[in-house]
Amino acid sequence: MLKGEMIISNRNYVFNLVCFVLIVSGGPAHGRRLLSKGRPAPNNAAPFARWLVSQNSWGVLSTIADDLGGAPFGNVVSFSDGLPDHGIGIPYFYLTTLDPTARYALKDHRSSFTISEYPLGTCGQTDPENPTCSKITLTGKLNEVDAKSEEAATAKKYLFTKHTEMKDWPADHDFQVFKLDIEEIFLINYFGGPKPLTVGQYLGAGKDDLTEISENKLDPTFI
Repeated sequence: MLKGEMIISNRNYVFNLVCFVLIVSGGPAHGRRLLSKGRPAPNNAAPFARWLVSQNSWGVLSTIADDLGGAPFGNVVSFSDGLPDHGIGIPYFYLTTLDPTARYALKDHRSSFTISEYPLGTCGQTDPENPTCSKITLTGKLNEVDAKSEEAATAKKYLFTKHTEMKDWPADHDFQVFKLDIEEIFLINYFGGPKPLTVGQYLGAGKDDLTEISENKLDPTFI
């Protein structure tokens, strides 16, 4: 074999090896987040729900599409509920009316926001639909936050900390802060159906609750 052919062969071997490692590991590293807080026990519904929301950075936001006969319209969006490790439980979004979601919400505020545990990497090899791979749907009203308010300024800090490129998004797109005023919560995090959970219990989960660690150890492969 010629020297040049050996170099090409070695490069192909390295490339194939990298591809194999990525496939076996479940995808590139940026597809999973390192958790800064432990996973609460599934029977502690309120702290578990708050943990699931605070550790995530995106989900599916559904609004009512008036131009589709009132059908639900789901859209993948980024969000933040607070600074890292200090989530308040209320999802904030940075949306533009150039996108259907914001336009629909301004006409009909009824919305739902769904988040899955799967992107966090803590479900192991479990299928995303398996009840032990938790998911939560927050239902309520999606409202625009007054752009001149202190709440809007604070929400931007929350959003720009988790999503640094947002602050550089085009000014002429007129992005505005929206928030979901939660009215109902649907949480599945284990077998046996949805966990009973009120909005008051969810928002009232204290800092001590959020740091409680489940006795069920995480799969070290996905930490």
